Amino acid sequence: MTRPTVVLAEDHPPVAEQIRDVLGAEFDVLAVVGHGEALVKAVRRLRPDAVVTDISMPGMDGMQAARELLTELPGLPVVFITVHDDPTLARAALTIGKGYVLKATAGEELGEAVKCVLDNRYFVSAALGRIEALVKSR
Repeated sequence: MTRPTVVLAEDHPPVAEQIRDVLGAEFDVLAVVGHGEALVKAVRRLRPDAVVTDISMPGMDGMQAARELLTELPGLPVVFITVHDDPTLARAALTIGKGYVLKATAGEELGEAVKCVLDNRYFVSAALGRIEALVKSR
C-alpha cells in the first residue's frame, strides 16, 4: 500500500526539518520548499496528494500560493501550519484550505490534520476551539 504524498512549504530550514520528520512518519514528503512560488512550481510538477504550507513566507505567502493552486487543482487538500493563533486568520485560511495547525502543537496534530483533509474533512488545532466556530456552512 502506498503512502499519501505531501509537499511542504516552510521558510525556516530548522522548522522545515522538524515538520518534515513529523510528516515522514505517515506520509511521503516529495519536496520541501521555502516560499510560495516554489510551492506552486513543486505542486505543478510533483502532483502530491496534499500540501502543508506555512502562511507567513517571503514573497508569495502560503494562502496566496494555495489560492493559485486551487484554481488549477480544485479540491487539492491543503493544511496551513502557522504560529498565528488568531481566529480571524484561521477563518480566512479555512475558506481556502481545510486544515489549520499551530506550529506549537504540530507534533501532536499535523498527521491527523493531513489525514482529515485527505478525507475531505476540516481540522483545526484544539487551541483554537471548535471547528464549527471557524468554518461557515457551505
